[in-house]
Amino acid sequence: MTKFSLTLAPLAFSMLALGACSGVEQRFDAPVAAEIKAERVSSRYARIEVAAVTLPTYAQAEEIHVRDASGAITPTDALWADEPGRAVTLQIARELDAITGRLVAPEPWPFRDIPDVKVDVRVQDFYATETGAFRISGQVFVAPEEQGPDRAKRFEIEALITGEPGPAQIAAARAEAVAQLSVFIAKNGLR
Repeated sequence: MTKFSLTLAPLAFSMLALGACSGVEQRFDAPVAAEIKAERVSSRYARIEVAAVTLPTYAQAEEIHVRDASGAITPTDALWADEPGRAVTLQIARELDAITGRLVAPEPWPFRDIPDVKVDVRVQDFYATETGAFRISGQVFVAPEEQGPDRAKRFEIEALITGEPGPAQIAAARAEAVAQLSVFIAKNGLR
């Protein structure tokens, strides 16, 4: 058993005990940065739609998941603050807006004009690892309405969990991994 899994187990137990005593579920979400520090990337598209991100079956649940050294992906007692697919979709849209300076929105497209391009992210891995990182991998598809080529790119991103591993630190690492994914999308699909 690694230090990460040893640290997470007592934390999860104490959170469960606190929740049972108070009757209130503790939920964790990625902190929203006051200013996104990602680099600026120019986009050939003025209006960008982000499709609802698809996650693997286990990651669609409220529980935060950890993959151990044996490869087993198990839920913890800690819960995400929002449905994970929705939260990741909204974060990608928000970050692409900041990175590109273009009009970006999640589906369904809320504006009168149709979007110039649709970004579709399909995630294969979405968990904290025993080595102290949050892993996101999968494939992103970029489909322009008229101009530019269709694109399909694979991605594998791991963001380090800083400090003592716990739900808040896992949520922060997830936010960092999604921020890196957003830069990847801008550079590899929207130029």
